[in-house]
Amino acid sequence: MAISRKRKEELVAQYTELIEQSEAIILTEYKGMSVKSMEGLRAKVREANGSFYVTKNTLLQYALEQADTPVPTELLQGQIATGFAAQGEVASLAKTLVDYAKSDNHLIVRGGIMGSELLSPAQVDAIAKLPSLDELRAQIIGLVSTPARNIASTVASGVRQVINVLDAYAKKDEAEAEAA
Repeated sequence: MAISRKRKEELVAQYTELIEQSEAIILTEYKGMSVKSMEGLRAKVREANGSFYVTKNTLLQYALEQADTPVPTELLQGQIATGFAAQGEVASLAKTLVDYAKSDNHLIVRGGIMGSELLSPAQVDAIAKLPSLDELRAQIIGLVSTPARNIASTVASGVRQVINVLDAYAKKDEAEAEAA
């Protein structure tokens, strides 16, 4: 079924906006995927703070050109669905798509675009192995809190030692007073 010119312009505008708001774009081939599987994948991508759309190749190409983004013409062949990663969520989106592709052979990660660089499927896979933004935050908090906890423990230990010495002198003085 043919798409009207107006609808094509709307799609190009939508794709361009998504591209400009995204930190990275991951291109996948979804040949033979059921609607139910596609909806499940979209739900997982939303959980990763991304968006996932079945895109028209030529319209996506026009949108990439309008956004001054490299156009991977060799990747824009066949049935393409595109994942758009929100700021700081590239690893989460890549992990979601790569993991899904491993469990469902109807989805194939073809590559991507990050900034002005084209990504191969191997590079997308490497990004998927990176920790997510939330995991990085947790690691940083752990790194910062551990020395602080050690300092507090050391200070408390020193105070405990002073109290133990004073207590020992007090007990000694009491014992001498009772003996006398």
